[in-house]
Amino acid sequence: MADAQDVKKLREQTGAGIMDAKKALEESGGDFDKAAEIIKQKGLAKADSKSDREIKAGLVTSYVHNDRIGAVLRLGCETDFVAKSEPFIELADNIIRQIVAMNPQDVDELMAQPFFKDDKTSMEDLIKSTIAQTGENIRVDEFYRLEI
Repeated sequence: MADAQDVKKLREQTGAGIMDAKKALEESGGDFDKAAEIIKQKGLAKADSKSDREIKAGLVTSYVHNDRIGAVLRLGCETDFVAKSEPFIELADNIIRQIVAMNPQDVDELMAQPFFKDDKTSMEDLIKSTIAQTGENIRVDEFYRLEI
């Protein structure tokens, strides 16, 4: 039986639902790290199944670092509801800071890069985890980076 505190902690860390967190903890025999990995794998599978869904909403955001480097990002999703959600806005902020910090030349290069805050996570995996969390397809439509 999964401990309620562990379920809560796993939910906060992964964004998984209560039952998903509980099942992952039970499946892992109470091993927290293994349970987080189980949720990640299941979440990535969910994200792959949503990749063909139509993008109809999203946001355009910008970021300027030290008045020298700036970027503009268009990040798409399926609905305005998700576009205004905390996980989506946080993802957009992380992506645009990645663009400023790592200077990818195109979307494919961006997706392959390790996330600058956690080099064990690729940008593609970061986006897929947000897809699993929000339940909607999310895509980097385009970005521009300028530097003086």
